[in-house]
Amino acid sequence: QVQLVESGGGLVQAGGSLRLSCAASGGTVTDYGMGWFRQAPGEEREFVAATSRGGGSTYYADSVKGRFTISRDNAKNTVYLQMNSLKPEDTAVYYCAARRGYELGLGGSVYDYWGQGTQVTVRF
Repeated sequence: QVQLVESGGGLVQAGGSLRLSCAASGGTVTDYGMGWFRQAPGEEREFVAATSRGGGSTYYADSVKGRFTISRDNAKNTVYLQMNSLKPEDTAVYYCAARRGYELGLGGSVYDYWGQGTQVTVRF
C-alpha cells in the first residue's frame, strides 16, 4: 500500500506563498487520484483540492480557487500544493490523500490512504 509524507508547511505572513509536497512510497502517484484536505483547530476536515488518477482533471474548493494549484511530478512520485496569496483563514493542518478510483475525489471518505499532515500557519 502507498505511504504518503507531507512536507513544506510552516509560518508565513498573509499574502505570502508556500508549496506543500506529498511524497509517495510503496506505490506510484499515477495509480491514484490525489487530494489535499485541511483541518483547522476545532473545525471539521475540509476538502481543498484534487487531481484525478490520470491527472487530466483538477478541482478546487471555492475558498482556494485562483490561489492554490495542485500538481504532480510523476518522476519524483510527488504531488504538490502551491499556495499563493495566503490568508490567516488558511491556517490549518494540511493532509495529502490518495484514492484508487478514477474520478475526482471531493470527500474524505473516498480516499484510501492519508499522510500525517503538515502545519500551515498564516499570520496577519
